Amino acid sequence: MDRMPRARLLIVVFAIAAFGLADVYAFAIEPWPRNANPPNVLIVLADDLGYSDLGCYGGEIPTPNIDRLAANGVRFSQFYNSARCCPSRASLMTGLYPAQTGIGDFTTNAPDDVRGPGYLGRLNDRCVTLAQVLKERGYGCYYVGKWHMNPKTGPIARGFDEFYGYTADHSHDQFDRDYYVRLPKGRQKEIDPDVDSFYATDVFNEYAIEFIRQGQQKKQPWFLFLGHSSPHFPIQAPAGRADKYVATYRRGWDVLRQERFERMKALGLASGKEWKLSRRSSVPVDGEKIANGYSGKENPAWESLDRDRQLDLAQRMAIFAAMVEGIDDGVGKIVSHLESSGDLENTLIFFLSDNGACYEWGPFGFDGPSRKGETIVHVGDQLSQIGGPKTHQSYGSGWANLGNSPFRSYKHFTYEGGICTPLIAHWPKGIGAANEWIHSPGHLIDVMPTVVEATGATYPKAFGENSIRPMEGQSLLSTIRKRDAQPRSLGFDHQGAHAWRRGDWKIVWTKRSPEPVAWELYNLAEDRCETNNLADEHPGLVRELATDWERWAQRVDVDWADHLGTAEK
Repeated sequence: MDRMPRARLLIVVFAIAAFGLADVYAFAIEPWPRNANPPNVLIVLADDLGYSDLGCYGGEIPTPNIDRLAANGVRFSQFYNSARCCPSRASLMTGLYPAQTGIGDFTTNAPDDVRGPGYLGRLNDRCVTLAQVLKERGYGCYYVGKWHMNPKTGPIARGFDEFYGYTADHSHDQFDRDYYVRLPKGRQKEIDPDVDSFYATDVFNEYAIEFIRQGQQKKQPWFLFLGHSSPHFPIQAPAGRADKYVATYRRGWDVLRQERFERMKALGLASGKEWKLSRRSSVPVDGEKIANGYSGKENPAWESLDRDRQLDLAQRMAIFAAMVEGIDDGVGKIVSHLESSGDLENTLIFFLSDNGACYEWGPFGFDGPSRKGETIVHVGDQLSQIGGPKTHQSYGSGWANLGNSPFRSYKHFTYEGGICTPLIAHWPKGIGAANEWIHSPGHLIDVMPTVVEATGATYPKAFGENSIRPMEGQSLLSTIRKRDAQPRSLGFDHQGAHAWRRGDWKIVWTKRSPEPVAWELYNLAEDRCETNNLADEHPGLVRELATDWERWAQRVDVDWADHLGTAEK
């Protein structure tokens, strides 16, 4: 097996909502020949980060370190995810659509025969992970953070050498030091702050650098996946970290949505006539208690809320912003380490999110331990208790609508606000200091072929005794070089929400709507934010695209027979 010095370095930092590819210069990127010293690989994924939460996508949250990567790399405007955390992770990790991996909608411990092969609730034996592919190329493989692809098919079983984080839940208290584990079993924790100073986001960042150092010391190429749980609920941040954001969010989501949209125009992202700020999104149909009394109604105008509610909500969003700051600080520390070790120039950095911003469950969010607990209005000194140890709060659909500006809808759904994610690619030796927008569509399924091309790895037809499904995506390096920026078709499905995009046409089947549900049709070249449903004008095209979706769903193991129902399974 080849010996590979750490000077050849690929970092793939992914933090997630939408993605696209076109109108970029052709960069001098050549495929890595099989006998070359391959780069190292790092993927960084944020959890529930909205499309425009980052400063370089128009957000008011300061993210200088991530913005630096964007300024010296490329940003994608139409990159797609799989609508929710675990199916998105499964797709990103394998290069397949979620149901092809066995995680068609969520992880579960149910028996294998309950819903068919697409819904095992864990990774199946017909897919391989990035770690399993890169291990065959001689890589050391490391994972930090949230796994969420079922402990039965955990990181060590699926190709990673070292792990720190948690393997089961979608989220957990960030201050609960003893919950986070080091694997393989028996490993001692290299980093273990005391109870009073422990905060998971910060520790994940430290472990990322620790594992990079371990890979560098072994003089072998390494792959690191940094899967943050921030800024997913429970929204939590160390005391005082959110204070500087409170005044900003007391101005409310209506003002801030408009300001974000104006910054997006100035950045060259939303400058075309096809971009239009959508109206405030509706709250999905749910129990009145869960939906804060707004089930099926539009999120309320900020000025319609009483002052106590505004102060409570501003505090929640300020904590969310502090969580994003924690991710950005970690990116800065990682980049600084790579600079000091001489590795940054040959580092490819992708930063993305796993889905759109999370609405759960109404405009006022919730208070736990139950995620469907009654929302409390915190007043006076109680405001400072939001986001502390042993708390469990979300920030709600009003702020999630801000996070996905200018799109409509949220995580769980297949409108652009649910499945479009920011993606930044940074690789000085490969793409140069481009500072360009790429507008052609891409998807999480493109990550595997990108890594395979960049590293010279081989994607297998069989692994052990099992045949492996072919990759579904295409290399992003090829797309950046304008080799493959042709119109393409992409499919989406999540618990009763569906979509199919063919070229610029997109059909959407929604759920939990107060109105009768039918396929909706949008021309994204003319209506990027899905504000004008053209289904009645083009019924033949709707039928054609719906047939395409059904064929795709059947091919990739989606449980598609009940797709005309409105209830979640």
